[in-house]
Amino acid sequence: MELLAPVGDKNKLIMAIEYGADAVYLASTRFGLRTFAGNFDMDELKWAVDYAHERNVKVYVTVNIIPHESDLDELPDYIKYLKEINVDAVICADLGIISMVRRICPDMDIHVSTQANITNSESALVFASMGVKRLVLAREMTLEEIKELRSKLPENIELEAFAHGAMCISYSGRCLLSNFFTGRDANRGACVQACRWNYVIREINKEQEYPIEEDTHGSYILNSKDLCMIEHLDKLKDAGVNSIKIEGRMKTEYYVANVVNAYRLALDYLKTHETYDLPEEIKNEVFKSSHRDYSHGFYFGNPKESLDSSLPLMDYDFVAVVLEDSVDGKTKVEMRNRFDSKTSLELLSKTRNNAIINISKIETEEGEELEVCNIPKQQVYITTDVPLKKYEILRRKK
Repeated sequence: MELLAPVGDKNKLIMAIEYGADAVYLASTRFGLRTFAGNFDMDELKWAVDYAHERNVKVYVTVNIIPHESDLDELPDYIKYLKEINVDAVICADLGIISMVRRICPDMDIHVSTQANITNSESALVFASMGVKRLVLAREMTLEEIKELRSKLPENIELEAFAHGAMCISYSGRCLLSNFFTGRDANRGACVQACRWNYVIREINKEQEYPIEEDTHGSYILNSKDLCMIEHLDKLKDAGVNSIKIEGRMKTEYYVANVVNAYRLALDYLKTHETYDLPEEIKNEVFKSSHRDYSHGFYFGNPKESLDSSLPLMDYDFVAVVLEDSVDGKTKVEMRNRFDSKTSLELLSKTRNNAIINISKIETEEGEELEVCNIPKQQVYITTDVPLKKYEILRRKK
């Protein structure tokens, strides 16, 4: 199966590719559903496609807003530009945009977004008849439903399914809360994630509010648990899924590196073992970046346990990213969280994951020795007991 990673900016693109993504999905500053993810302007978009293709990684660009009439004028030129820079596919939800892409660029690959709410073979076959290449299935489908759907589709139609990350409380992500509360339309890219806010219930005829007690942070009754299927990739494959998708274009570069690395290790294990009995050290990786309690979503049926959750869990700190390979025992890093000159940190790495790295000295770029590095994004040189590689990440259990 293809490993498809979220990319919100240049740093996340580099990390996604470095840590094993087969493909990435991203957006320009318009027409995608994550306006606040950073995203790419037109020149950066071309750079991203070129950078990925040089490393044999595919790029899918989201054009998955639910458009109003005012959105249509600039779309034709944008679609032509995406074709010119050789994106591998566009991800669309709206029938009008799909028709426009097919008319303007007949040979461009189209992936139908999860926003299209595909849950049955009749709707899937309609999209297939429009010449699309891939269907991104609704999160509300079970594994058995996916298997049945696969059996009724032409073999050339690919299926993509979410395997990890945050889930919208609304059906397949079509939410009105953001627009209702703030005027920012989630279906046109401006979601403020209102489902993450703290809510209370109030009886309409009384002034008294009734908070739902959950934890010391408050009540988050619209907050879904995060999806995590790392222990069941074999079942997704058996159901006929061609590409597993990680959610998270608004997450940190550490989150992207950590989760992509975990699923890369898991997929490689799946390919090389007859029985998918994933080692604990791989399963545990997904707990080392910010997450809510995990669930299997709807894959095994309508979940009996509540999907409601609380604030994110953060058991590990992202401490620093390695900027250059070590030279003569020294390594240039960029700080993300405070660390001192006599400390041990854990390594996030493609080749020696979880190795313990001991720091004995910190120096500024000017050569001044520091006891503590505590300036955000400060670039310093560290002396360690083993050499480090560019793009490796140092982290610390809280």
